[in-house]
Amino acid sequence: MGEFLTPVLALILWTFVMWVLMYKRRIPAMQAISKDPQDFVTDPKFGEKLPASARWAADNYNHLHEQPVIFYALMFYLHLTGNGDSAAMYLAWAYVMVRVVHSVVQVTSNKVMTRFTLFVIGSLLLLVMALRAAAALF
Repeated sequence: MGEFLTPVLALILWTFVMWVLMYKRRIPAMQAISKDPQDFVTDPKFGEKLPASARWAADNYNHLHEQPVIFYALMFYLHLTGNGDSAAMYLAWAYVMVRVVHSVVQVTSNKVMTRFTLFVIGSLLLLVMALRAAAALF
């Protein structure tokens, strides 16, 4: 039954991939603007000075700490209540894949409507998982 939580591990590892990408883009961009990192704390327009690719990676890293929290909680709920069936597992892997694709879109082209569509698909996957969990109570 431990394999049920493998999608959780996969999304956690993906978050660290985005963490590495964020700093790979952000640190050189910051150093190109100023050699003193403290300058960025005192400059309210610091974010606007970074190139889009550095902002996009940071935005995506932040996004991976927002909605996926629901995914993590839901997966542990399903696991602990014994409701982690194969359908939930497929939905979980689908959610992870959608989040990975969302990340790739955001850190490359950052097409808003594509990202929005992926966000909606991911949200619907979570909703189906949550509704299935609620239905199991009755």
